Amino acid sequence: MSAPSSVARMLAGLLEASHLATFDDLAGLVAGHGAAAGLTDVVAYLADLREEHLVRLDDTAERLAIDTTAAGWAFRNVQVVTSQSSLWVPMLDGTERIGVLGATAGDDDTVARLRALASLAALLIVSKRLHSDSYPTVVRSRPMSLPSEVIWPLMPPLTFATKDLAVAGVLEPAYEIGGDAVDYAVSPDLLHLSVFDAMGHDQSAGLTVTLATGACRNTRRRGAPLAEIGDAIDDAIARQFDRKRFATGVLAHLRPSTGLLTWVNRGHPPPLLIRQGRWLTTLRCPPAPPMGFDLGIPATECRYQLQPGDRVLFYTDGITEARDDQGREFGLQRFTDLVARGAADGYPAPETLRRLMRAVLSHQHGRLQDDATALLLEWRGDQQHRLTIGSA
Repeated sequence: MSAPSSVARMLAGLLEASHLATFDDLAGLVAGHGAAAGLTDVVAYLADLREEHLVRLDDTAERLAIDTTAAGWAFRNVQVVTSQSSLWVPMLDGTERIGVLGATAGDDDTVARLRALASLAALLIVSKRLHSDSYPTVVRSRPMSLPSEVIWPLMPPLTFATKDLAVAGVLEPAYEIGGDAVDYAVSPDLLHLSVFDAMGHDQSAGLTVTLATGACRNTRRRGAPLAEIGDAIDDAIARQFDRKRFATGVLAHLRPSTGLLTWVNRGHPPPLLIRQGRWLTTLRCPPAPPMGFDLGIPATECRYQLQPGDRVLFYTDGITEARDDQGREFGLQRFTDLVARGAADGYPAPETLRRLMRAVLSHQHGRLQDDATALLLEWRGDQQHRLTIGSA
């Protein structure tokens, strides 16, 4: 039997050392085990909450701009980047972009070792961040409001992909979310998606959308159809708030094997269909009342057959109704143009939404008056798309 390679020893050693390690130990462990495998100056950077900067995972908290640096290019485009004497590799958990791992540049073997180290480092960061207060300290650039502190832990990772589909989400203002939320979950040949917008922008709105998300998960995990899930949310909010609070939303199912999309609309802006780099249509469905009034009006389930490469955009009105200081709305046309342009330029769904939200924030000079949320679904069907580093 041949001796373990340096890469195998590096990964096995790091994995063994990680079992009793905390999040704060990871920077030193990753650098140390990388050095033992011949990598020089290994350093990890994590993307901040708004994906504007990469923040160094050590006591220096050095920040690199995602839009203007080589490390940021590696993060944005999910590519290995060599710049002068530095090598940058994105850290991915599945397709969720965690940050980048850097080292002194070398030959192809150096790239292979750093990519392997980045893969394990990303998994360890994800496993340790859930019970760490240091992780939020690293990725936040300012204090978070109480409603946001309640809502963010409810969110699934805002990037997910399989060979058949990709999902990406974005929520702003990241530090002051009042009542928006997104959710998704997968089971055999079924993807569930939901987007909610609760009345108001205060602590009660945060509690309303928390209840909506919990009721949605509780009911769907019993195998209930979409209309019944909406009714359960309606009942839960009405009982808790005596019909004085409400949330709008869209609940949807996708069959990845066929591309059949099914959804119900509870008083929410309808989803949009992007095909071949342009806004094709609005997916209209007779809306039922928002959830929380308990009016007993049944929701209609609507269906649409997607084509390979289609993107479906779910959103809240905080994006389209965002106004600049002259009172001009960001607007539906500009919104869809930006998403369509991202598709036409070949950007993956997460990068498309990151660029979209930069434009929305710029329109309002960085201060949104309302929550602005988007959830983008791409059904690949028989098309092949870039999922991981090195694929084209």
